[in-house]
Amino acid sequence: MTTNSSEKIADILKCIAHPVKIDIIKLLSLHEKLTVSDIQFHLGCHCEQSMLSHHLIKMKDRGVLSSFKHGKFIHYQLVDKNITNLFDIIDTFSNR
Repeated sequence: MTTNSSEKIADILKCIAHPVKIDIIKLLSLHEKLTVSDIQFHLGCHCEQSMLSHHLIKMKDRGVLSSFKHGKFIHYQLVDKNITNLFDIIDTFSNR
């Protein structure tokens, strides 16, 4: 039987299960806040701005990211930087 907590965990894992999304999360763990343009610059422009915006909105909808408007720019930030601990654990597990 699946618990509500298990469903939430699975939903978040599905939401972040994309290499670009993982790169965005790692990047945001190093910076307090970034705009879509900042993220595109730091990722080396390997993703179109429209696709980055799509990824950011999906992660915001799932509670992984938050955003705020400053001037004409929307800034994104991690809700909890501890999410990157998950990547370290998976990295360790996958290198066994």
